[in-house]
Amino acid sequence: MKVSVIGMGAVGTEIVGYLVNMSEVTEIVAVDKARAKAEAEVWDFSHTTPFTYAKNPDLTAGEFPDTANSDIVVITAGAQLQQGQSRDDLVRINCAIMRQIIGEIERYSPGAIVINVTNPVDVMTQVMLRASSYPPERMISAGTLIDTARFLRILSDHVNVDPKNIYGYMLGDHGATAFVPWSLCKVCGLDVDTYCRLNNLPLIDKQAVRQQTLDAGFRIFERKGNTNHGIAASVFRIIRAIEANEHSVLPVGVLLQGQYGIDDLVMSVPCVVGSEGVHSILNYEFDPEEMDLFRQSEAHLRSLLALT
Repeated sequence: MKVSVIGMGAVGTEIVGYLVNMSEVTEIVAVDKARAKAEAEVWDFSHTTPFTYAKNPDLTAGEFPDTANSDIVVITAGAQLQQGQSRDDLVRINCAIMRQIIGEIERYSPGAIVINVTNPVDVMTQVMLRASSYPPERMISAGTLIDTARFLRILSDHVNVDPKNIYGYMLGDHGATAFVPWSLCKVCGLDVDTYCRLNNLPLIDKQAVRQQTLDAGFRIFERKGNTNHGIAASVFRIIRAIEANEHSVLPVGVLLQGQYGIDDLVMSVPCVVGSEGVHSILNYEFDPEEMDLFRQSEAHLRSLLALT
């Protein structure tokens, strides 16, 4: 499997680090406008291969022609968040960048699955869909997968169980309007309130957990200037699901075409992800309050899309 990573900042570089250790990856191409940095990162990664048990993938720091015939292309390039900015502030800045990048990607890898990480991630994914002929199932936004990971970690600290024993999502968009559909959330098979009641735990302050999740990325950013570990792990999770045709259910951004009563808008919802990209979009029945939050997320995304 050939994977190309466009943008070798903190996130792109860490994604390459995951890929180097993935046995199924045979070729990795890193593209960055700072060619010297990309080359240095690739050289550095090449020095890890004597200690790994992967297939020693072919590592290249190159240009778009070198990405030809990629199976997966990950986009992390674009203007990065600065102190005092929100992800939404990046809309106009990143639109032109994304249109240029997707043109090059489609030119050399029309059959690839594209995973977008550039913020605002769902909006930029839709910008690239409109600027290319990629089918919606092969143009995936990393969406709220990282928000979901943060939510599961935070909730696990409250109920004192491994986050892998908790089932739940953050949905909508990777931004201030992301929401938790608590009606879908289960802790060891029980709804959250029942689990707490039966196990002598105080009830969860659900609004506080949601806000803590929304604030998590900014708290990290304020202290270290970026967020990279969680989002890179999220993207790698999508890549694994694609490579192994897992049909795993992941909350990623995909173009809705009537699902949930929403048309022509990329939003983050639970999707079945496999070798063809998004195999299907799952349908759930949200309670009225959750559906109202979903609509608020829709309105927010459409307002940003109008700026493009």
